[in-house]
Amino acid sequence: MTLSVSLRHRFGGFALDVAFEAGPGVTALFGRSGAGKTTIVNAVAGLLRPDHAEITLDGDRFDTQPVHKRRIGYVFQDARLFPHMTVADNLDYASRYGARASDRPRIIDMLGIGALLDRQPATLSGGEKQRVALGRALLSNPRLLLMDEPLAALDGPRKAEILPYLDRLKAETGVPILYVSHAVDEVARLADHMVLLADGRVARAGPLFDVMADPAVVPLLGVREAGAVLRGRVMAHGDDGLSTLQLAAGPIQLLGVQAAVGSDVRLRVLAQDVLLSLSRPQGLSAQNILPVTITAIRAGDGPGAAIALDAGGDALLARVTGRAVQSMGLEEGQSLFAVIKATSVAQSAISGAAI
Repeated sequence: MTLSVSLRHRFGGFALDVAFEAGPGVTALFGRSGAGKTTIVNAVAGLLRPDHAEITLDGDRFDTQPVHKRRIGYVFQDARLFPHMTVADNLDYASRYGARASDRPRIIDMLGIGALLDRQPATLSGGEKQRVALGRALLSNPRLLLMDEPLAALDGPRKAEILPYLDRLKAETGVPILYVSHAVDEVARLADHMVLLADGRVARAGPLFDVMADPAVVPLLGVREAGAVLRGRVMAHGDDGLSTLQLAAGPIQLLGVQAAVGSDVRLRVLAQDVLLSLSRPQGLSAQNILPVTITAIRAGDGPGAAIALDAGGDALLARVTGRAVQSMGLEEGQSLFAVIKATSVAQSAISGAAI
């Protein structure tokens, strides 16, 4: 299923001019505040009539259809449940729009909201409200799900509570999702594709793993947030708390891996946490050493440089000083070694099936 979006819209001093395609899975619209993310999803939903629009889903023209015929589920930042209805009544309201009877218990189970059905929205926590809002959106039998900063209003614990449900939603429903966020950690965990927006334009778009590891996007993500997302498989859990993951470039050991042996996981490795060595280092406390090849070097506006690396076919990103580039004689095509400390990859940066 493919969503094709072409929009132009001007309001005040801001001009939006974007075109992109979103395939199956989760497509993240990422950018700083004011980049145009919410304007895009509102136009797709039919809540905004832009100056120019061509929006199609599998060839079906959306922008010429009224809102109620687009069959789009929309989850807002603030849940927007009907306050005078119980959770069950909120869900039943959405079910009137075409959900099968069998969908209700399945979605309630998937989102873990069975114990909430008799409650009023005012008695729910922020994470519970968002799970109910997700259920309501799914029970409207949507062809497309829009999520506009659904976790932005939640604190750290509530955000950690709901992320596994979003993982499950992505894995089990098959509904394509357009996900708006300015939080890199959310995008790295959930997205399959990424549309990076800057000043109303598409700065970069493509598979998440490619976009995140592109040295050119470092200024847009921020030097402290830039980094690659890698795929791995859990091979073993040690008694000392270290787990062994098999990556394309070789095995690594990490702490806090909450996934079963044999599970496929993804992990986000920050560029600032990757060290480079011209030869295989000896006598280091860091044990994760991967052979890599430099594919691109991009100097920053300051003293830093972003180094794109091929790690067994996976894209990895390192950030070093320009002085290091010169002193080490780094150049494209050069083979060397990347060093990653086990403690540098946070538990929250590793996602997959729970043990």
